[in-house]
Amino acid sequence: MPPLESGCDAGGSGPAASFLGRFAPARGLRGQRPPYGRQAEIRRRRLRNLKDDMLTISGLTYRIGGRLLFDGASANVPKDHRVAVVGHNGTGKTTLLRLILGELAPDGGRLEVPPAWRVARLAQEAPDGDASLLDTVLAADRERADLLSRADAETRPDAIAEIQTRLADIGAHAAPARAAAILAGLGFDDAAQARPVGSFSGGWRMRVALAAVLFQAPDLLLLDEPTNYLDLEAAFWLEGYLKSYRHTLLLVSHDRGLLNRVPTAILHLEDRKLAFYTGGYDQFERARRADRERRAAQAARQETERARMQAFVDRFRYKASKARQAQSRLKALERMEPVVPLAADQVVRFDFPEPEPVAPPLIALEDASCGYDGAPVLGGLNLRLDMDDRIAILGANGQGKSTLVKLLAGRLEPLAGRRVAPRRLRIGYFAQHQADELDLALTALDEARRAMPDAADTAVRSQLGRFGLSQQRAETRVGDLSGGEKARLLLALMSRTAPHLLLLDEPTNHLDIDSRSALIDALNAYAGAVVLITHDPHLIELTADRLWLVRGGRCRVYDGDLDAYRRLLAEDGARPGRAGGGGGGGGAAAAASDTAGGKRERRRAAADVRAALAPLRQAVRAHERTVEVLTREQRTLEARLAETAQAGHGGEAIAALQITLGEVTKRLTAAEEAWLDAAEQLETQAAALAAEDA
Repeated sequence: MPPLESGCDAGGSGPAASFLGRFAPARGLRGQRPPYGRQAEIRRRRLRNLKDDMLTISGLTYRIGGRLLFDGASANVPKDHRVAVVGHNGTGKTTLLRLILGELAPDGGRLEVPPAWRVARLAQEAPDGDASLLDTVLAADRERADLLSRADAETRPDAIAEIQTRLADIGAHAAPARAAAILAGLGFDDAAQARPVGSFSGGWRMRVALAAVLFQAPDLLLLDEPTNYLDLEAAFWLEGYLKSYRHTLLLVSHDRGLLNRVPTAILHLEDRKLAFYTGGYDQFERARRADRERRAAQAARQETERARMQAFVDRFRYKASKARQAQSRLKALERMEPVVPLAADQVVRFDFPEPEPVAPPLIALEDASCGYDGAPVLGGLNLRLDMDDRIAILGANGQGKSTLVKLLAGRLEPLAGRRVAPRRLRIGYFAQHQADELDLALTALDEARRAMPDAADTAVRSQLGRFGLSQQRAETRVGDLSGGEKARLLLALMSRTAPHLLLLDEPTNHLDIDSRSALIDALNAYAGAVVLITHDPHLIELTADRLWLVRGGRCRVYDGDLDAYRRLLAEDGARPGRAGGGGGGGGAAAAASDTAGGKRERRRAAADVRAALAPLRQAVRAHERTVEVLTREQRTLEARLAETAQAGHGGEAIAALQITLGEVTKRLTAAEEAWLDAAEQLETQAAALAAEDA
C-alpha cells in the first residue's frame, strides 16, 4: 500500500483525509484517541457550559459520629430544575444540604456548585430585632441594600449612573412590592408587615425567615421542611410559589402532595447512595418499584445460572473429557458480579386500640364560647361529634383552631354556653408542644410505664409496638430519639386508654412519608372519632369526612372540599383571617362536588373495613383486659406471698398461696397466648382487606 500523502493531516484533502475525517471524531468520543483542533475546543466549551449549568456531586463520602452516611454517592442536578430530596429519616437529607452549602466538608469526593450561582438556604434561627417585617425581608437582598447605601453616598456622576443601572437590572425599585406580596402570601397583612419582627412568636418569625430566602430568589434555593411552621393556607400559597420558581430548587419535605405537585425530579438517598429520577413522588415510587422487581428477577436468574454452572463443575471437574469446560465455567463463576436486589422498604404500621361503645353524642357544644382570661376567641359554637366522625378543622393560624380543640378536650371550660359529654368518654389529645414535657433522660419504655403504672410489662411494650417502637427503640433514651420517634411515642401515650375520640393537632410535623401513610391507614381503621388540625392536604383528603372552618370568631361546617377551599382563598384574594367572606365556599363548593364524590367513596370503603374488623378488634380488647386483670392479681399474690414468708407464718399458708399463684400464672399465660392469637388474626384480616381494596 502506498504511503499516505502529506495532505492527510487535519486540514488536508484527498481520500485519506476524507477517511480520517469521518472516523476521528468517533474515536475521540470513545476515548480511543483524544479530540483535537476545532472540535476539541467545541467539546471543551460544551463541557464547561454543562458544568456551569448543573450542581455536580461526584464520589461523595461523608461520616458523622463514625457512621457512614454517603459512600461514593454521585448525582447531577441540572439548572432550573425543582428537585425533591427524599429518603428515610436519618439517611442524610439535611446533611446533604449542609455539604452543598459548604457548612460541612466531605471526607471524599466533590460537590461542585457553579461559581456564578447564588445559593441560599432557609435560616435555622428565627430573625429578631426592632426592624419591621418588610425591612427585614428587604435587607436579605444584600446587593440591593449595598447599592442603595452606595447611591446615597456617591457623588461621581459616572459611578451614580453605574449604580442606578445595576439597581434597574435587579428590579430594586419594585422590590418592596415583591417583598410585601411574599409576606402577604405567608399570612402577614399590611399592619403586621410594619410591626417589629421581635414582637412575633417564634413560629411566625420563622415565616419571616422563609419570606426572606424566597425574596432573594437565589440560583440554588435549599428548603428543608418549609411547611413545618405554616398553616394549611400558607402551605397552599407556598406550593403555588414554588411551582413557578424559575431557578434550581432542592426541597426536603415529607408532604406527599407537595412532592407530587412541585418537583420536576426526585433525588433519592438510600444505602448511602444517590439516585436521580424524573417526575414527582408517585412517579418515582412506580419507577423504583419496577426497578426493584427487575433487580430481583435478575438476581433470581443469576442464582439459577450459578447453580447450573456449579452443578456442571461439581460433576465434571475431575473427568478428563470435560475438565476444560468445567474449568472454564469455574472461572466464569469467579468473574460473575452478583446482582444485589434493592432492599425492600421498611414496613411501618400504626394501630390505635379499639374503644368501647359509648352513647352518642360524644361531645355537643351548645351556644358555647371559649377563650382565655375571660376574653372570648370563638363564640356561637353549636357543634356535635359522634363516634363515626372524621373532621378536619380549617382556618389560618391565630383564628382559634387549637383553642377549639382544647375546648373539645375539656382542657378549657366554656366561657358561656355548655359542653356536654358522657362521663365515660375517653379522649386522646396530641399536640406538638407535648414533646417538651417528655423526660429526655428516661427511655421510651420508662415514659410508657410511668403513664401506664397498672399495666403489665407486656401490655406496655405492646402499646409502644403499635406505633413502630420496637424493643431496641423502646429502650432508647427519649433524648436520643428522632423527632419522628418522639411523635410516635406521643401517639402511643395519648392512645393508651383506648380513647373514643382522637384530637390531633399537627401530628405529622416530624413523621416521614412512610409514617404518614401508616397514620392514614390507622386513622381509617380506627373505630372512634377523629378531629384533625394539619397543614398536610394529603392527610385531610384521605381521612376527613367533614370539614369545619374557623373564621372570624366562629366555627361552622364547611360544605366544600379542599379544592373548593383553595378556590375560596384565591377568590377572596386574602387569607381567611382577614375581613370578608363567610365559610360557605359558594360556587366553589358546588364546583367541587364531583371530586368530593370520589373521596366520599374512598371514605365509605374505609368505614366498611372498620366495620368488618370490629369483632376482631373487640376480641383483642377483651383478651387485653383479661391479661391486665390477671397481671394485677398475680402481682397481688406475689406481694402477699413475700409478706407471709417474711412474717414467718406456717408452711400451709405459703403452700396455699403458691398453689393459687400457680393457677393464676397458668391462666395468665393462656390469656396472653389468646391475646396474641387474636391480634395475629386481626392483622391478617386487615392485610387481606387492604390487599382486596388495592
